[in-house]
Amino acid sequence: MTATPVPDPQRERPGRIMSREMAEQPAVLRRILDTGAPAVQRVAERIAARRPRFVLLTARGTSDNAALYAKYLLEIRRGLPCGLTSMSTTTAYGARPDLRDVLVITVSQSGGSPDLVASTRAAREAGALTLAVTNNPDSALAAVSEFHLDVLAGPERALPATKTYTASLLTLYLFVEGLAGADGGAALPLPELAARLLDRQAEVRALAARYRFAERMVITSRGYGYPTAKEAALKLMETSYIPALSYSGADLLHGPLAMVDNISPVIAVVTAGKGGEALQPVLDRLRGRGADLVVVGPRAQVEAASAGFVLPTEDVPEELQPVLEIIPLQLLAHEVTLARGQDPDAPRALAKVTETR
Repeated sequence: MTATPVPDPQRERPGRIMSREMAEQPAVLRRILDTGAPAVQRVAERIAARRPRFVLLTARGTSDNAALYAKYLLEIRRGLPCGLTSMSTTTAYGARPDLRDVLVITVSQSGGSPDLVASTRAAREAGALTLAVTNNPDSALAAVSEFHLDVLAGPERALPATKTYTASLLTLYLFVEGLAGADGGAALPLPELAARLLDRQAEVRALAARYRFAERMVITSRGYGYPTAKEAALKLMETSYIPALSYSGADLLHGPLAMVDNISPVIAVVTAGKGGEALQPVLDRLRGRGADLVVVGPRAQVEAASAGFVLPTEDVPEELQPVLEIIPLQLLAHEVTLARGQDPDAPRALAKVTETR
């Protein structure tokens, strides 16, 4: 007689892969700091010696939000003007701009998307200094780039990227600090703080109940928190299918505020520092409109909102807070998706490597 297989409840549980990979983030951050930082420092020193005058950042999806974070770092911390590329100018239109003295940084989890590879190859042929930041040192993108940084996140199986995002943020931070010869020591507390955030999943699950029947959401921030708002919106859309619109707080006041009412959920990512200060007038306007406002940020801001999640960022520099800000929002996307009866591990119509051209 053949025994009937006993289902493994862990294997069958929706969202288990995304949950496991979110839980790996403290270890990934520690790995980068312990074993990856010296390689990042060496690459940063070699690039700094070439004295680039301008930076172009190339990416798609989640990696595009990491690239936007790097733009804030490079312009604020290093005084280097930056732009986000439009790959179709080279891949579709065949443009070949003069990129001498330009650093082109391409961020990609897999390093396999054809348009990223093609645009990076074209940039190098046009005279650019090229750097790939990926989770795959054997990728085609790494091969066509002059320099490469491995974010050391390990294999990521869930379609929604989580650990590769925070790993990319930390790697880019260390790189930008390394351009000035700094070691990025301010990042050392991040693994422990990330672990503490992950231990608060029950708080996030309670918060997720607010959004089970949401028809749309708005996520806003300013400064270093803006990439977090964009990434949180992407995670919610790709896992729960809720239309989540992300806006800079400044842009929200220029028209989109009109769609906010007392039944439209708004999540504000309030970074402790100048970005949070710049967002304050937006928070005041949202409260004045009676918005269903949830704040992810400092305790004082959370207490003044309808609800929220307090971040332990008192001793964390503003430029590093995005590594922590996104974690409760990843958890939120996971919990909202489960509450809506869907599986965050397998969003419909998505593939891990998106082959745009």
